[in-house]
Amino acid sequence: MLQRPAGALSSTPEQLARRARRAWLLFAAVALLIVTAALYGAGLYGRTAEVETLAAQGRTDANLKVALLRAVLESPRALPLLLSADQQVRDALTQKNAAAIDVLNRKLEGLVSGTKASVLYVIGTDGLAIASSNWREPISFVGNDYRFRDYFSGAMQAGTAEYFALGNVSKRPGLYISRRVGDAAAPLGVVVVKMEFDQLEADWREANRPAYVSDENGVVLITSVPSWRFMTTAPLAAPKQAAIRDSQQFGDAPLVPLPITHPRALSPDVSIVHAVTPGGSDAEYLSLSTTVPSTPWRLDYLVPVEAPIAAAVREMRLLALGVVVPLLGLAAYLLWRRQSAQMQIAAEQAARTELERRVVERTEDLSRARDRLQAEITGHRSTEAKLQIVQQDLVQANRLAILGQVAAGVAHEINQPVATIRAYADNARTFLDRKQTGPAEENLGAIAALTERIGSITEELKAFARKGRTAAEPVELRGVIEGAVMLLRSRFAGRLDALAIDLPPPSLKVMGNRVRLEQVLINLFQNALEALDGRDDAHVQVSVEETADGVTVGVSDNGPGIPPAILKSLFTPFNTSKEKGLGLGLVISKDIVADYGGRIEVSSDDSGTRFTIHLQAAA
Repeated sequence: MLQRPAGALSSTPEQLARRARRAWLLFAAVALLIVTAALYGAGLYGRTAEVETLAAQGRTDANLKVALLRAVLESPRALPLLLSADQQVRDALTQKNAAAIDVLNRKLEGLVSGTKASVLYVIGTDGLAIASSNWREPISFVGNDYRFRDYFSGAMQAGTAEYFALGNVSKRPGLYISRRVGDAAAPLGVVVVKMEFDQLEADWREANRPAYVSDENGVVLITSVPSWRFMTTAPLAAPKQAAIRDSQQFGDAPLVPLPITHPRALSPDVSIVHAVTPGGSDAEYLSLSTTVPSTPWRLDYLVPVEAPIAAAVREMRLLALGVVVPLLGLAAYLLWRRQSAQMQIAAEQAARTELERRVVERTEDLSRARDRLQAEITGHRSTEAKLQIVQQDLVQANRLAILGQVAAGVAHEINQPVATIRAYADNARTFLDRKQTGPAEENLGAIAALTERIGSITEELKAFARKGRTAAEPVELRGVIEGAVMLLRSRFAGRLDALAIDLPPPSLKVMGNRVRLEQVLINLFQNALEALDGRDDAHVQVSVEETADGVTVGVSDNGPGIPPAILKSLFTPFNTSKEKGLGLGLVISKDIVADYGGRIEVSSDDSGTRFTIHLQAAA
């Protein structure tokens, strides 16, 4: 090999290319890591910033809702205070005559029309309502017993009470504000105002953001989602739930928890929750909670966050990509430019070195190529000779295998003529002793015929077992078929009746060798008879036909056919469906026919198989 000049580069173009690939893989990994980190960081920042913005906006909205709720509450709270000191109220409670009660009914009716109260009514110390603003209506409260209501007992004991409940007559929820008339020592009764929040809830619904007010037990009292009313912010304990039901505060409401799950606190009054609204699916909300001053209530306000957060995250990620991608592109350009310069220098020096090396190695390459060519020619000749020997050995092995199969039957064929010869010889001796020469000559003629038959059988065996590859010569096709049948007769004794052979005329000759062609027919006859073993309707048709291209010999059977998996590679060595078969018979048959310029075709289905041998006709 040519030595590298001292001034050559320490790195070849191939080495630089490998380094470049590693550098680009490392760059891609780092770039992917940077982009992933940038996207993750931008998404996290965008989500956090948007949540903070939504929380600030939500607090403002929640405070406005609380202020509006307080404004709605303050107006009706003054009515019980004023009416508890009203003389007409006291007269009706003390006198309890029809005239005083009628005056009070009309007064309460007039006060309701000028305020936002739903109902005003006055209850005696016995718990029965004596006057009401709805005294004209079918659902008048007059005469109803309210001793079971906490707002009545609370006002009688403490002087004032507030109680949110479902009306037992109107079946409408509202806040009951009550005040005792008279002092604790000598109470006269209780003044009650009922406040409903229909308009407030309608105003909240316009914002399309769920809001609800819950009491100290967590029961939802006022809500922009009507189906959430009288649900609970958390599961109620069994004793507490039983007490609420006994008080009939919320009627027969199920008091089940709100469809709000997976709370994740961000601060004491802010958390991320999942809620299912009527007609909607599970969505993520920002929940803000605040107390309602002057009440034991708490207002919760839900702000949808999925769409705003997604928009904020998308915006921040696009911004991050807008910064990171150009920087990565610039870094990639600088890396490519540096590698290109190195590759160009290395390629120029490598080209010069390669040119010098090729000049030196060219002659050596030509000499080696000549030597290799000669060695290949010699090897091909040797391989061809070995292949021919192997092919002849395979043909001979197949022939000997067939010979072994028919040997036992041939022995039987020979034993019969030998026994007959013995009988004829004994008879001839007897006839000679009797001086009967005529019958003795007939017996001797029969003995001669039988010896010829034995000779033909042994000659067939000797010829079939003979090894060698002979040149093609004209062969009588009829004799080939008859010889194949003779060799198979003993092995398939009693089954050769299935063979139906249309023998050709003795004048029909083909190019080949009798023994080798007999080997082909024996393979085909044997395969057909074995395929039909055990069938009552076994039938093998052998036909001969002269064509324009030569002579065809057809062997058809009515067997089950060849499986498709075997048929695809039928002429491949060692491909067989027989348990003890080698898969060489058809391969050798095909090679024998090909040696004499012919070919074998096969067709098969579930109704039978047909082999067609094409041979060259002798001139």
